[in-house]
Amino acid sequence: MLKLLYVLLACCISMNLVAQNFKVSTIERTRILVDSTYDAQIPEEAVDFLAPYKHVVDSMMEPVVGHVARSMKVYRPESPLSNLMADILMWASEAYGEKPDMAVYNMGGIRANLTKGEVTLGNVVDMAPFENKICFLTLSGQHLIELFQDIAQTKGEGLSKGVRMVMTKNKQLVSVTIKGKEIDTNGSYRIATIDYLAHGNDHLYAFKKKTDFVAPSDASNNTRELIANYFRAMEAKGIVVDSNVEGRVTVIK
Repeated sequence: MLKLLYVLLACCISMNLVAQNFKVSTIERTRILVDSTYDAQIPEEAVDFLAPYKHVVDSMMEPVVGHVARSMKVYRPESPLSNLMADILMWASEAYGEKPDMAVYNMGGIRANLTKGEVTLGNVVDMAPFENKICFLTLSGQHLIELFQDIAQTKGEGLSKGVRMVMTKNKQLVSVTIKGKEIDTNGSYRIATIDYLAHGNDHLYAFKKKTDFVAPSDASNNTRELIANYFRAMEAKGIVVDSNVEGRVTVIK
């Protein structure tokens, strides 16, 4: 053990000397796709080591929470899965005594697609692996227009049912309506989103101008918990969840 410590110390000293004499000139990266190719030769020792942990994880992740009518992907400017995630935020809002005018869910926060058929808890965790939590905030009409301008710059985000946004290919906002009405610049609008976005992240800077911010901090408010609860509620009603692209975000020349 002492010898190992000496070796580690020597490596640290060597790296420090290198850092003093050299500067980074370029950085290159490549993407390595981890798929079934790596299953050709699976080390038995690793399988044996992971076996007891795999059993525990599988028992937690394999339970079915619902079903989807079609395979759903996430892509800009609008996708079935991003629409669904925004709609789930609207659905979940009732439990908090909130009645938001709309919801926003970022494309980058959705990390996996759904395949037609069963939806397991593991699928939900794959989609929403972060510690993002639902929250509620108010924007003035003018600041809401600024939010949609931000969304146009990102080329589209997940928007709830009833929102109709038109943007150009060069990312300029053309028009937006909520439930068939234009935004009243003198009005105020309640929005459901996630706490990560509420602080202006993912280039949605207008959220920084929020008021009446409500952000439950308990883990039960995590988006993956709400998503799983939504699927369970639909399953209990015998509803197979479906979602489509329906013109919530339209891109014109």
